Amino acid sequence: MSGPAILAHRPSAGPPRPYHFPGFRRARLDNGLTVIAADVPGRPLMAAALLLPGGAGHEPARLAGVSSLAARALSEGTRRRDAVAFIEASERLGASVGASCDWEMLSLSLTVPRGRLEPALELLDEMLREPAFPAHEIERLREQRLNELLQAAAQPGRRAERTFLAHIYAPSSPYARPMGGDEETVPRLERAELVARHEAHLEPAQATLILAGDMEGLDAVAVAQARFGGWRPTPGVGGAAPTPVPAEPAAGAHATVVVDRPGSPQSEVRIGHVGLRRRIPDYHATIVLTTMLGGLFNSRLQRLLREEKGYTYHISAGFDFRRSPGPFGVRTAVQTEVTAPAVSEALGVLRRLTTDAPTPAELSEAREFLIGVFPLRFESPEQVAGAIAGLVTQELPDDELDRYRPAVAAVTAADVVAASSHIQPDAAAIVLVGDAERIVPGLDAAGLGPVQVVPAA
Repeated sequence: MSGPAILAHRPSAGPPRPYHFPGFRRARLDNGLTVIAADVPGRPLMAAALLLPGGAGHEPARLAGVSSLAARALSEGTRRRDAVAFIEASERLGASVGASCDWEMLSLSLTVPRGRLEPALELLDEMLREPAFPAHEIERLREQRLNELLQAAAQPGRRAERTFLAHIYAPSSPYARPMGGDEETVPRLERAELVARHEAHLEPAQATLILAGDMEGLDAVAVAQARFGGWRPTPGVGGAAPTPVPAEPAAGAHATVVVDRPGSPQSEVRIGHVGLRRRIPDYHATIVLTTMLGGLFNSRLQRLLREEKGYTYHISAGFDFRRSPGPFGVRTAVQTEVTAPAVSEALGVLRRLTTDAPTPAELSEAREFLIGVFPLRFESPEQVAGAIAGLVTQELPDDELDRYRPAVAAVTAADVVAASSHIQPDAAAIVLVGDAERIVPGLDAAGLGPVQVVPAA
């Protein structure tokens, strides 16, 4: 069979199979701890996530990075056992225990074979309520973070991202700085600061424990009560839930900034502005829009800048949805000599969103992609627990994930055009990391100035 004949007989995608997010139920212990149990039948592993409000977005600016560092230090030893003994105890159970921090939450996580859930939860509780915060481990983690910052400064992509966020957000917003702290704040993070920050999270009435896995024969509430029912707030700490993270745009954010890297063969490109919070009425139309714009291999930005112009290998665009407005950004890297035309073309694509409605093929492909990959995101109990954690963090209704696919399928071309008003190319900042001497003249000629040049060091 010839090539054209093979293409003519290529099978098309069928309708998506029905899918329902695993059912889950809520309960509340006497101490106020919320317990959510999700049934994922037939899985050999159980997953647990313990969420405590008050992440990096709620720490003092002068101690930026203290929440992340405290989270990293939680598994470095407890009052009962040092770091090695703690790891050995988890390995004997076949468990993985850890902690992390995002802008909103301190999160403790656990995966373990189902039959060893209860002793593994004892370890999770030990890490939560009895951390040792050894001074020598904190010093090691602090130096590790400073080395990460040095590496990030030497990598054009990471340097572009940091400069971009610092440029679009007001200095008073935590989103303007790295979540893990910077070169000024990290050196002042001592053990006392980590202990105080951790104790501020220890409020059971604000916390949520999520258990996901095969629940047959398992009383999740009884298990949670046995392990965490005796948890009481630390006297003098805790209190009201954190207020929203400030996310004000910077004054004069609409400008072009070039971080000079003489001799660089490429330019890292960021174009964008302060975007949206997660809880918006047209969320589903907006994700269809950004999928069509820069989330697929043949998205509008990819087709123009990669396929037609040959400016880049990859370009993407999207919103980072948070409880407070996160950033919208276009991200790519291009050869130095085409920096200005690449930026101009990308801005042109953004400007035409409000006038060029999606074609039936574009709309269908974006919706089918989002609907098709959705179930793949929740194949393991750990992924299910993570998805429920997202609902808790964003304060979304319990049926949000079951409504997702029908809501995406119902998005129309008119909905997408209306959602495009969230993208504001004429108010966007342009941040470039590259050879200023070679790229600034082109930016000026293309009317993309005035250009502010800053040294890379």
